[in-house]
Amino acid sequence: MLSFPIKKRSLAATAAGLTLVALISATVAQPASAARGEQAQALRLKSWGLNGSGQLGDGTTTDRHTPVTAAGETGADAIQVSGGGFHSLALLNNGTIEAWGTNAEGQLGDGTTTDHSTPGTVAGLLSVRAISAGRSHSLALLSNGTVMAWGDNTFGQLGNGTVGPDNPLPAPVTGLTGVVAIAAGNFHSLALLSDGTVRAWGLNSSGQLGNGTIVDSPVPVTVLGLTGAKAIAAGGSHSLALLNNGTARAWGLNTDGQLGNGTMTSSSIPVTVLGLTGAGALAGGFAHSLALLTNGTVRAWGDNIDGQIGDGTTTDRLAPVAVLGLTGVSLIAAGGNHSMAYPSLGPVTNWGANNAGQIGDGTTTMRTVPTGIRTGRIGITSISAGFAHSLIV
Repeated sequence: MLSFPIKKRSLAATAAGLTLVALISATVAQPASAARGEQAQALRLKSWGLNGSGQLGDGTTTDRHTPVTAAGETGADAIQVSGGGFHSLALLNNGTIEAWGTNAEGQLGDGTTTDHSTPGTVAGLLSVRAISAGRSHSLALLSNGTVMAWGDNTFGQLGNGTVGPDNPLPAPVTGLTGVVAIAAGNFHSLALLSDGTVRAWGLNSSGQLGNGTIVDSPVPVTVLGLTGAKAIAAGGSHSLALLNNGTARAWGLNTDGQLGNGTMTSSSIPVTVLGLTGAGALAGGFAHSLALLTNGTVRAWGDNIDGQIGDGTTTDRLAPVAVLGLTGVSLIAAGGNHSMAYPSLGPVTNWGANNAGQIGDGTTTMRTVPTGIRTGRIGITSISAGFAHSLIV
């Protein structure tokens, strides 16, 4: 990962990465055991794009320009996906997690630092309700409202009170209870509590923790002045919160307008996203942001160097603009420099950077407007975008 502060770059010319995180609540059944290599049944999961670390989970390290099926290890179905920098997570309907891809910092949670190109079980986790993959760390929300974290801890993003070393096994985030949503950025983490407040920890060089400082924190701190939040999302070095009234707040890095407040000035406290009302979901990319409105349309703002805003241009947007041609959307996701949406009637639609095939249309041509692709899946319940790969289930 390139060092911070982040500067604008094209994904065709960088190896830095990010994930977006979107929380989807899941019904948890009793756990079942699984061991790497059984491959009794394929997961209901499709993936495409960059695959140099095996993050597509198809048993290869070959980039895929159209969707492929990830190899499964249990008879359980995946119900939520999350794409990290170069690794991927899937939450199964038995309350366990599968992980695959790069593992240099232990982000796969299997106690090793060995990469895997097929899914394997994250050790010791049961009754998981939500997952989130950061650049090189991972988070899990348990049914008791606590959070587990594993992987890279260079900036305290695991929230265990230490800064380094990495941890290849899940461990509790210090002092968190009553959590209802989680989100992992490049090197920071967020948790939404049941009382509508937000906690943050990890890297804070751009104010992405929202506590009025630029001092890193290895334990959760309170995001200042934020109440009535009902959803959260984490970008590369910025953070987002959706309020009960359908408006949004953002904080952290703003060099490309990713905070959506009409400026390019970073903020260590939440600021209002301009002109955004009726929002029902948010997504944070490397340096851009998305909002799904309750009327099924999508707004985007921030970095647009690869067309990830979806308005037919490559002009950065400092406040939300409409993504062209999208209606009836039920799910959104933002990756490194690409974006995803799923209209309830299909198909999965992608736009932005496509240098590794992350759009999924069989080409490596950048798309500045939404492009529908064939995935072979209907009734999709979760989508996610990593640095340069895409996932659906």
